[in-house]
Amino acid sequence: MTAIFKKEIQSFFSSSTGYLVIGIFLVINGLFLFVFGGNYNILDYGFADLSPFFDLAPWIFIFLIPAITMKSFAEERKMGTMELLLTRPIGKWNLVLGKFLGTFTLALLALIPTFIYVFTIYKLGDPIGNLDVGATIGSYIGLLLLAASYITIGLFSSALTNNQITAFIIAVFLCFFTFFFFEGLANYQIFKDSTYGLEYLGINYHYKSMSRGVIDTRDLIYFFSLITFFISLTYIKISAKLKNH
Repeated sequence: MTAIFKKEIQSFFSSSTGYLVIGIFLVINGLFLFVFGGNYNILDYGFADLSPFFDLAPWIFIFLIPAITMKSFAEERKMGTMELLLTRPIGKWNLVLGKFLGTFTLALLALIPTFIYVFTIYKLGDPIGNLDVGATIGSYIGLLLLAASYITIGLFSSALTNNQITAFIIAVFLCFFTFFFFEGLANYQIFKDSTYGLEYLGINYHYKSMSRGVIDTRDLIYFFSLITFFISLTYIKISAKLKNH
């Protein structure tokens, strides 16, 4: 697993991929939070609060993370290197987990520079330091778990095909579906008294719950279950493809 992890990190930063991902994430957030007018602009928000950032970041990740993961297995299969990797003493689980940890590290590195937003809000508060630390910490933990969920979805999508564009489209759809679909459906109140249950199935419900600063075990169980589910699907898909060959 360590070898795969190092290979992924090296592939990200030996080319422009890693730098582009971090740069694009920071530039888009910076523009919406401090330059463009609107609901996401912190300076127009009226409160020393990072809520606009934590509302915006999941939507950026919906497109950015699939762009990172789309080549994870699709390119390996297209280039014919998947079987070569698995002939080494690595194992399918180590392959999947190594790629997951490599991509998760890149997402983590993209989030670290955003601590400057925390410092900015800390200084803009009236009085200085008027910042809800608990909600900020909870939001960052929720954002990391959300990124991990998107990554496992992206890896699964990449395992489905040897075409990177197809993998990207599938991953964006699945990320959007798991993040917003159930909450959006619940808003229509089609099922009347069961709307709460529908919201609970979506990522956004648990993400917003953690953003309040309360780390509920139900939210943690949801995220870890979702991550485990898609990692397992990826493992099963890879195993099935190898049997077919």
